[in-house]
Amino acid sequence: MARRGDSVIGIDLGKHVFKGVSLRRKGDSRLVLTSFASREVPEDFETSDALAWHVKLLLRDLGSNAKSCAVAISDPAALLRIIEQPETPLNLLRNALRLHGLSVLNQECKDFVLDVAPVCAKDTNHGEADDTESGTGSGVAAVQRGVVTKTKYLVGGMLRQVVKQISEAMAKARVPVDSLQLAPICSFNAFESAYPEIFHNEAFLLLDMGYLQSTVLIGNKRELVLVRSIDYGGKALMQALTADGALEADAAWVMIQQGDAGMAEICQASLARLATEVRNSIGFFEGQREESIHRVFVSGGLARAETVLHTLSDELGLPCEIWDPLEPCEVALPAAKRGALAHDFVSLNVACGAAFEYFKK
Repeated sequence: MARRGDSVIGIDLGKHVFKGVSLRRKGDSRLVLTSFASREVPEDFETSDALAWHVKLLLRDLGSNAKSCAVAISDPAALLRIIEQPETPLNLLRNALRLHGLSVLNQECKDFVLDVAPVCAKDTNHGEADDTESGTGSGVAAVQRGVVTKTKYLVGGMLRQVVKQISEAMAKARVPVDSLQLAPICSFNAFESAYPEIFHNEAFLLLDMGYLQSTVLIGNKRELVLVRSIDYGGKALMQALTADGALEADAAWVMIQQGDAGMAEICQASLARLATEVRNSIGFFEGQREESIHRVFVSGGLARAETVLHTLSDELGLPCEIWDPLEPCEVALPAAKRGALAHDFVSLNVACGAAFEYFKK
């Protein structure tokens, strides 16, 4: 196989904001952030031409000459499940999901482009799971039950029409796409690179607050244990803060950031729904495992507001803190962009995860 390039653009195609990072590999391991950008976009694109136009604008803001690109998509219609099946070669399992999705996933999958991978886990009986590549992939989490071996697999899927639109748009923007990934998995991979000690040795919860929905990812010693989407995001909070348009959104956001008491009360009432779902996820995990969640790692644009973090911490009874996906990277930015990074890094987790994965393959 040809050696991969030493630079890549990671793009997060969000439902309200497109984000991008440009990374360069320095030597064999160290990564350098050379640029980043974000741009507000419409929730939906009627044509691939409209999507291509906004991608071009983002690339112009990035100003990167990287020839490779890794793309992540945030889509409420995406499919992301953890299933347990007899150990099966991945190509056979992909075909089974495509042809018999209703029986395997309890959902028809013919309109989806699917992929599947074994869940990476720690074998509780024999230490680390074997990472040697085989017909079923590496890092298989297998459980012996009598004579039947069960393996956990992560199934991801995007609607075929969405994949087609993105592929056409990137071609029109003249950007070769090396990979197309789901946003939650990119966030999980970014956390592994940024906080390897926690990722490998602790139980952890990632809460990514997007525009239309939020995602909860719970991991335990390398293993992705739970993934779920919650129908609550920045749009729902902003509708509550602006009383469905009675107040300007920018003004409401400034008041939240300034700690206005009235806005804080509205924020608490709105976020209670999200906190309840996160609490239920923690309860499910702790009921299944002999591990506890001690803090919540938060990402997404809403995490910039201290009021949001404090409210979630109070509701959950756990510290909620933002995490930096660029922790493993050197920063080589112009002065103007360096100042903006302190504000924007909290929402670059997905774009960074997409780019990190490019260098791992």
